[in-house]
Amino acid sequence: MGKNLDIKKDVVSEIKEKLDKSVSIVMVDYRGLDSEQVAELRNHLREAGVEYKIYKNTLLKLAMEDEKYNEIKNVLEGPTAVAFSYTDATIAARKLNDITKKYQNLQFKAGIVENIYYDENKIKEIGEIPSREELLSKLLGSLKSPITNFARVLKQVAEKSA
Repeated sequence: MGKNLDIKKDVVSEIKEKLDKSVSIVMVDYRGLDSEQVAELRNHLREAGVEYKIYKNTLLKLAMEDEKYNEIKNVLEGPTAVAFSYTDATIAARKLNDITKKYQNLQFKAGIVENIYYDENKIKEIGEIPSREELLSKLLGSLKSPITNFARVLKQVAEKSA
């Protein structure tokens, strides 16, 4: 009995450590996915630097002592998996959103992004946000066009003056 309790304490400590390191967490219900699909999901997330773990809800609740987890603890019913992102605050939601298009059984529950709680619908919206790189690329593209046009006009003015 004592050994089992020690194992549970170790798991709770592991979860706390992951929560402390994370810039975001996203919780999903993975019911209906087979082991092959879960493996593909894990690989898809791992490639993006996101860690995907399945824990018992009771252990997650024990690890979430901090007040900032009060709201998210309410979604801890049924099968729950957690995606931990340690660098990019929106990547877990984006990558999970991508894969929900392939596997409709995967359902968002809620998430915390930079210490702010988001319910199922809001975390889905975060999943739709383009990556930082995509946004910068679009910005640069929109800035490049007027500069290019301005350069053409200057060239034409210079050619007429000569």
